[in-house]
Amino acid sequence: MKTVEAPVGTRTAALGYLLHLADNALVLGQRNAEWCGNGPVLEEDIALANMSLDLIGQARLLYQHAAVVAGEGVTEDSLAYFRDATDFRNYTLLELPHSSDTSERDYAVTIVRNFLYSALMLLLWEALQKSKDAQLAAIAGKSFKEVRYHFRHSRDWLVRLGDGTAESQARTQAALKHLMPYTQEYWAASAIETVADTEGRAIDAAALKREWDDLVNDALQEAGLQRPAPGTGLPQGKNGQHSDHLAPLLAEMQSLARAHPNAQW
Repeated sequence: MKTVEAPVGTRTAALGYLLHLADNALVLGQRNAEWCGNGPVLEEDIALANMSLDLIGQARLLYQHAAVVAGEGVTEDSLAYFRDATDFRNYTLLELPHSSDTSERDYAVTIVRNFLYSALMLLLWEALQKSKDAQLAAIAGKSFKEVRYHFRHSRDWLVRLGDGTAESQARTQAALKHLMPYTQEYWAASAIETVADTEGRAIDAAALKREWDDLVNDALQEAGLQRPAPGTGLPQGKNGQHSDHLAPLLAEMQSLARAHPNAQW
């Protein structure tokens, strides 16, 4: 029997799209923060910490806006700390560990992920400044300024690693092969994205694919890296179907708030 999805309403779409953007920023911010005290050099330790703060700041603004849309006593903290993994709508790419085999952290995996994601958000935040949601447009304006640095940082390192030693080149190429298939999720619109785009609140990410491809191909060519095949599977993180890696990440991030749910900070 064919499953018929219930139609997505305006309010549901508006809230869902904000949560998608916020969850992306929060999860990647948390992942990048894992390098704090573990960076390959001091400058990179600080750089990743600063970018994590940017992302978590973006998440806060988006959760605050989402809480207003949701109403009924919802707060930014309840959205960040008291939803389970199946309620999160982030891209699967962003929750993966810093290694293709979950062992030792690999900086190449971190750089490639940041590059593939910031290349998208560079285009998306720019476009969202024209959203009919005035608050989201304002958040996009602030976030666009931050993501320009995130993109430049990850692109510079991508070229440095690809055009570096034989080992750095091999690790970066392996990271691309591992992560590139997850980017297919960018281009498959969810029901929430479709409705929000129709209303002028969101941007159809598929319309940005050609520009994203140009950004990616240009950097890979300069780095002397080969673009892997896109893969056949379609990750479904933004539809609530996640890898096994998200729940442990959230458990660590949410543990203090859940242990003291009524605490005032």
